[in-house]
Amino acid sequence: MADPKGFMTTPRRDWPRRPVEERVRDWDEVYVPGALLPIIDKQADRCMDCGIPFCHDACPLGNLIPEWNDLVSRDDWRAAADRLHATNNFPEFTGRLCPAPCEAGCVLAINQPAVTIKNVEVAIADQAWELGLTPPRPPDRLSGRTVAVIGSGPTGLAAAQQLTRAGHTVAVYEKDDRLGGLMRYGIPEFKMEKRHLERRIEQMRAEGTKFRTSTAVGRDVGAAELRARYDAVVIATGATAWRELPVPGRELAGIQQAMEYLPLANRVCQGDLAESPMSAAGKHVVIVGGGDTGADCLGTAVREGAASVSQLDIYAQPDAERDEDAEPWPTYPRIYRLSAAHEEAGDLGTAPAADADARLFAASTLRFTGDGSGHVRSLHLVEVDAERRPVADSGRTLPADLVLLALGFSGPDRADGLVDQLGLAMDPRGTITRDAGFATNVPGVFAAGDAARGQSLIVWAIAEGRAVAAAVDRHLTGSSRLPAPIGPYDRPMTV
Repeated sequence: MADPKGFMTTPRRDWPRRPVEERVRDWDEVYVPGALLPIIDKQADRCMDCGIPFCHDACPLGNLIPEWNDLVSRDDWRAAADRLHATNNFPEFTGRLCPAPCEAGCVLAINQPAVTIKNVEVAIADQAWELGLTPPRPPDRLSGRTVAVIGSGPTGLAAAQQLTRAGHTVAVYEKDDRLGGLMRYGIPEFKMEKRHLERRIEQMRAEGTKFRTSTAVGRDVGAAELRARYDAVVIATGATAWRELPVPGRELAGIQQAMEYLPLANRVCQGDLAESPMSAAGKHVVIVGGGDTGADCLGTAVREGAASVSQLDIYAQPDAERDEDAEPWPTYPRIYRLSAAHEEAGDLGTAPAADADARLFAASTLRFTGDGSGHVRSLHLVEVDAERRPVADSGRTLPADLVLLALGFSGPDRADGLVDQLGLAMDPRGTITRDAGFATNVPGVFAAGDAARGQSLIVWAIAEGRAVAAAVDRHLTGSSRLPAPIGPYDRPMTV
């Protein structure tokens, strides 16, 4: 503990964002380049070195947060990078994309702003790359066992890296033309520039992991054939079966799923397209869904030059402070948070109907209406109470040339035939069932990540990848020294 009084003398300071007027004109990450390092050692000093660090338990990876906070406060970047990578394969991903349940579990957060754990994490990760502290770690010898990993999102990549480093020969199969899953085509560039993803993939290539892109297992290669070819198979396809909105007018043109819209914007950034065929430019956009995917659509539409953007959230606007009775520390609370996209929408006034930012809370969609050519032109909504019952005389109409549905996902998409060809057992939620060792009902086939857990956070996805790798290693060799941070039935802390 470098400064025993740091948490009393130093206020919280977050990584500053670039001015809204500047950042909405490009797709670069929203933060001021180089502005984190000058403040991060003092922020790490705020860590209390508490006797029972609940941040460990709030994070499914079990990140050694007090240890690397202390090392950062002492400018020991090498040791900090070692401790960080001991539990997390991809800290530059989580440092940018995770909502930081660790900070909700910070002991300091009982009565003060939490330690900026997420900022410290990303500072260590970026410094590790800058200082050459993340060389490839190929295995000393090969085991002679082979593993196929289906899906290259955070779960699949984490599992593949762990198994490759354990000495197994691993091939990752990805249905898209590029690797990364939703990190590639679902996460906008302004949240995480894809260069961070590319350098991790190159590290994995150098370690020996093989990649097969544009290959949908079940369609381009038979699932049974793949199972016969490898000693073990890990299914990490994610939960990509999106939820629908069955209301009148849903059939109108111009109503799209968020994951139809966001990949096209990412392809523009990748140079595949000059302009997105679903561009929001000049359109009145309404986003249905109040989660992170909806916020990603919001920031994307703002950058594309939408005439207006509104986001509907069926929940009531949360309070700015934690409700200690309903969501006591150290659980992750539902409080009012202002993401970069909401800050941009609020400053630019993209949603005249909203009070502070682009969100309309406690709002439920009733129906859509269109023009004579069958294209959507308006969305009709109603305010709802805590039980989602309509409030009398609260109906409103919003102009809508483009409607984006960001309602979440129910489980793996079965269109490719992977699930049915293998005969995998499914639970009532639509996810793949597995036992306490991540094994499915098909011998040698394991399931991990959102495909089995259901829609979750990136930090849980990486934890699942590390845990299933240990299970597969044990299946192949009889024992394993790989870490298994979680079990398949573990869940986040709740009341």
